Amino acid sequence: MDPAGFEEVRQTAIILREALESLNMPTLVKTTGSRGVHIHVPIERGPTQKEVWTFAKALAFELSARHPNLITSEYRIAKRPKGRVLVDYNQNAWGRTLASVYSVRPKRQATVSLPVTWDELEQGVSIEDFRLDNVRPRIKKLGDLWKPLLAKRGRFRLEKVLLGK
Repeated sequence: MDPAGFEEVRQTAIILREALESLNMPTLVKTTGSRGVHIHVPIERGPTQKEVWTFAKALAFELSARHPNLITSEYRIAKRPKGRVLVDYNQNAWGRTLASVYSVRPKRQATVSLPVTWDELEQGVSIEDFRLDNVRPRIKKLGDLWKPLLAKRGRFRLEKVLLGK
């Protein structure tokens, strides 16, 4: 089976959003500008990085067990099933880097890591839809879709999930 394509990435993101929303967690999504998406949950300060990582890992393993033909949580490339989307819980590990929001990626089309709406993702946007040549008008029209991530209000209290409250 070939490596997973962006359609599978989109499907996985939607499944992940549904799982997070079932826990009443707010979610924001952005393209990486390369091959994937990042899903962010604004949380209240409090849990340690290891607690966040542990939660993300448990969720990744649960989703890969529920959707084995689509999702994997296998981090080692040599053991990762082909054609599956990695729910990369290790992005929550200490010292990880990721494409920052609004950054232009070193791709031929000059794609941009960009916040998108869940409606856009469900309707089939692609990485190539967001490029250096069309991002400014989009931001002018829609505003900064990433702004809620910076807000102090509307954050999720992860301890509710960690402590089962």
